[in-house]
Amino acid sequence: MTDKNLLLELGTEELPPKALRKLATALHDEFVKRLNTHGLTFSDCKWYATPRRLALITTALTDAQPDRELEIKGPAVKAAFDADGKPTKAAQGWAHANGIQVEDAQRLKTDKGEWLYIKTLKKGEKTVDLIPSMFRESLAALPIPKLMHWGDKKEEFVRPVHTLCMLYGDELIEGEILGVASSKTIMGHRFMGQKQITVNSADDYLTALREQGLVIADYVERKASIKAQVEKLAASIHGVADLDDALLEEVTSLVENPHVFLANFEERFLKVPSEALVYTMKGDQKYFPIYTAEGKLLPHFAFVSNINPSDTTSLISGNERVVRPRLADAEFFFNTDRKHKLEDFHERLETIVYQKDIGTIAYRSSVVAAVAKYLAGFIGADAALCERAAYLAKCDLATTMVTEFTDTQGIMGMHYAELDGEDEHVARAIFEQYLPRFAGDAIPSAPVEMAVSLAEKLVTLVGIVGINQLPKGDKDPYGLRRAAIGFIRIVIKNGLNFNLVDAIDTTVKTLGDKVKVADTASIVNEYVFNRLKAYYQDQGIGAEIFAAVLSVRPLNLLDFDKRVKAVVKFKSLPESAYLASAYKRVNNILSKSQITNTEIKEELIKEEAEAKLVSQLKAIQPEISTYFSNGDYEKALTRLSALRDDVDGFFEKVMVNVDDAALQANRIAILRALSAIFSNTADISVLY
Repeated sequence: MTDKNLLLELGTEELPPKALRKLATALHDEFVKRLNTHGLTFSDCKWYATPRRLALITTALTDAQPDRELEIKGPAVKAAFDADGKPTKAAQGWAHANGIQVEDAQRLKTDKGEWLYIKTLKKGEKTVDLIPSMFRESLAALPIPKLMHWGDKKEEFVRPVHTLCMLYGDELIEGEILGVASSKTIMGHRFMGQKQITVNSADDYLTALREQGLVIADYVERKASIKAQVEKLAASIHGVADLDDALLEEVTSLVENPHVFLANFEERFLKVPSEALVYTMKGDQKYFPIYTAEGKLLPHFAFVSNINPSDTTSLISGNERVVRPRLADAEFFFNTDRKHKLEDFHERLETIVYQKDIGTIAYRSSVVAAVAKYLAGFIGADAALCERAAYLAKCDLATTMVTEFTDTQGIMGMHYAELDGEDEHVARAIFEQYLPRFAGDAIPSAPVEMAVSLAEKLVTLVGIVGINQLPKGDKDPYGLRRAAIGFIRIVIKNGLNFNLVDAIDTTVKTLGDKVKVADTASIVNEYVFNRLKAYYQDQGIGAEIFAAVLSVRPLNLLDFDKRVKAVVKFKSLPESAYLASAYKRVNNILSKSQITNTEIKEELIKEEAEAKLVSQLKAIQPEISTYFSNGDYEKALTRLSALRDDVDGFFEKVMVNVDDAALQANRIAILRALSAIFSNTADISVLY
C-alpha cells in the first residue's frame, strides 16, 4: 500500500461568518469519523475555512482498506436441508449470494445449535472509490439550521456551491456532490490574484491558493494575523485594542486575506458614554476600538479589509465616513436622553408590560425593591439605597439610547445615574443587576449591588415559575437558568449567609396573587438546587458528593457549599471508603430495628470493643459538635477518621441483634449515636 495526501474542497458563496468555524470543525469531525469507520489509516487531518470554502487535507492516507477475513454465518443446519438431506432454498440463496456451493460451506456449532458458515477474504476497497460518498455524507451531517437551494438545482446547502475539488495526491477523484462535478479548478480571491486556480496536487493546495489566488486558507493563521496587525497599529498610537474574541472570530470569517488599517473619528463623540460608541463600532461595523492604557476610549479604531490597495486613502476615509452617522446617532440619543433625569423615565415603565400575567416593568421593579430591602438585612446593605437602585434599575429601558442600542441596557442607566448625582452604589447596582451575563463573567461584590442583583434574579425565578412558565428543552425565554446560576455564584463567592427557603417565601408573598402555581416556592427551591448540581459538576465535583450533602437538606447555599467542600476533602482520606461502608451498615441495621432507644447504659456494656467505641464517641462528640456549630464541616468530617479502628472492632467482635432485649437495645443506642455523629454533615454512605 502507498500513502498520499488527500484534498477535499467545497467552493461556495459567502458562508455565514458566525457559523464558519463550527461548520469547518464539524466537517472535520464527521469525515474523520468515517475514515475510522472504513478502516482507512492516515497521519493527520486538518480543516481549512475561508468565507468561500470549506476544505480538509488528510495527510499520509492509505490508498485502500486492508483486506479482511470475514466469517459469514448462514442459516441453521436444520433449516438448510430438507428431510431428504437436500439443500433448501434458504441455503441455496445464502450460498449463491456468497459465491459458493452449499456443500462447500463449513459447520459452526454453538450452544444454540449448528449453523452453516464460511470464512472468506474480503478485499479492501480503494480509497478513491470511498471518498466521494464519505465526503457527501459528512457534508450532509453538518449542523445547518436552514438549508437553501439555488437556480434550478434540487440540491440544498447552507450557501450555493460553485466548485468541488477532490484530489488524492495528483489524482483527481471523479464524482459529483451537491450538483457540482469534481475538478482541479478552484476559486481564488474574489478581488485580488487569479480568480481561478488549477491545483495539480493535494500537496500544492495551500501554496497555490496563497501565491496565485492570494487566499490564506488557514483560519487560525488569518486570526493570528489580524490580532497581530491590530495590536501593532494600536501600539503605534500608544493604545490598547479591544480584541474581543467573538469579534475576532467573526472578522476572521469575513476575509480571505486580511489587511488591517487605522482610522479616526471626531473627538466630540467622546462626550458620549464609550459603551454606546463601542457598541456600534463592534456590533454594526466590526471595528476594533482602541483605548488608552487606563481604559479611556481613544478617537481611533482599527478595521480589517479583504483588499490592500496601493493607495489606502479612499479605503480609510470610506470607513470613517460609514461610522460617522452611527456615532452621530449615539450622540443624538444621548443628548436627547440627558434632557431628563433617569428617574423621569420611570413613569414610562408603567406602560411597558413585562409579562401579561405579572404586569408592567414598573410593578416588577417595586417587587424587586421590596425583596432587595429584605436581603439588605442579611448582606449588610443600606436598605434605602437598595430600594432606590431597584426603583431606577429599569428606567433606562425607556430611554432613546437603549431603545436603539439594546445591548447597552444597565450600562446607560449606570452612566445616567452617575450624571444625575446618584449614590455610586446605586449607579453601579443598575449595571450589576445583570451580572453575571455569561459563564465566567464578573459578579457583584458590594452590598447594595449584591442585594439588587439577587433580588432581580429571585423575582425572575419566582415570578416565571409562579405563572407556570418553566423552561422547556433548550428554550428559556426569561433566562431562568442564567438567573439561578447567577444567584448561586453571587451567594457562594461572596460568602452570603441567609436562608434560601425564607428568601423564596418572602418573594412569593411579595408577588401575592400574581403567583398562580400553589407549590411555587418548593419548585423554585428544587430548580435552584438542580442548577447547583450543574455548578459543582462544572468544577469536577461528582454527583455522589452533591447527593451526600443534599440528603441532609441544608437551607442555606453557603452552608451547602461548606459541606460540599468538606465531603470532597473527606473523600480524599484513606479512611473514607471504610467509614462510608460502615455508616451504610449502621443505617441498614437501624432501618430494620423496631427499637427506638437512644440512651446508652454503661452497665450494659459487656464487650471491650463496644466500650472502646462508646469511649471514643464520648471523647470526640463535644469537639465535633463545636465544629458543626461553627460550620467547620471539614474539621468535623476529618475528625471522624479517628473512629475507624473502633468501628471496625465493634462490627468484628460485637453482635448487635442478640437475644437479650436490654443488651440489644443498648447496642442499638450505640449505633444511633454513631449514626447521628456521622450524619451531621452529609450522608457519606452514598459516596461509594
